[in-house]
Amino acid sequence: MSSDHSPPRWLPFVVLGIGLMAISFGAILARVAQANALPSLAIAALRLGLAALIITPFALWQSRRALLAITRRHVALALGAGFFLALHFATWISSLEYTSVASSTALVTTNLLWIGIASFILFGDKPGRLMACGIAISLAGSLLIFWSDSRTSVPGSNPFLGNFLALIGSWCFSAYLLIGRRLRADMPLPAYIWLAYGAGALFLLLGCAGAGVSLAGYTAPAYLAALGMALGPQLLGHSAYNWSLKHVSPTFVAVVTLGEPVGSAVLAWIFFGESFASLQAAGFVMLLAGIYLAAVGEGRRS
Repeated sequence: MSSDHSPPRWLPFVVLGIGLMAISFGAILARVAQANALPSLAIAALRLGLAALIITPFALWQSRRALLAITRRHVALALGAGFFLALHFATWISSLEYTSVASSTALVTTNLLWIGIASFILFGDKPGRLMACGIAISLAGSLLIFWSDSRTSVPGSNPFLGNFLALIGSWCFSAYLLIGRRLRADMPLPAYIWLAYGAGALFLLLGCAGAGVSLAGYTAPAYLAALGMALGPQLLGHSAYNWSLKHVSPTFVAVVTLGEPVGSAVLAWIFFGESFASLQAAGFVMLLAGIYLAAVGEGRRS
């Protein structure tokens, strides 16, 4: 298909569906790697590191001029974005050790809410009625998930810690988006991905070295799960979302991302037999409904 022509109208929706399915497998593959004794910090480092290595030839071929023209400002932004991306994966993947896939993925996908709050605090950008209503409903849903999980914990789990780590992961990803947006404005997509993922992988490798976490000596299934995370959720999933932004509205893409916790929860039920309590399910629905309202409100303002 020629790049001069728009794709068929149905294609962006198919691509978004493929991206959603790929991203939904992220938590499942992380659980598989953890079950094969791969530490969470190592999983995060391998996910970003392998993704950066795989994208390297394409970035150098497609975006060589942009990379050769990189400035100190670009390097600073890449390091900032990479730092928060590394923290995002380190905290979110760790959260899966302590809480359910449903709660973890629901809480880690609340980025739109935190970005809205940060924009108000930092830039005085007042949220509209729908955005404010969505934030309130989502926060109530988050509190309900915390409360429900604290009442239904199983031996060996720590839902409060896991949910809190997932929230920290969401805050870090929001910071990554706010910083990365400035770098992305000056960079083609392959160069931006390579710089952000590479910087994030570097911080995670340093974190592994400081914590004494080795990346060698694990089983083949553990490494295959990490490779699957790099190829599927990281490269295929996020690339599908980024490609679709040229053909559908950002609001629609934001709403589609709400399917990630739903998809992950269904997959966790299929593969691990994980179910959720009625209060947890209610909080889950409130959280998604609030983010949906916030996305619609943001779309109307845009």
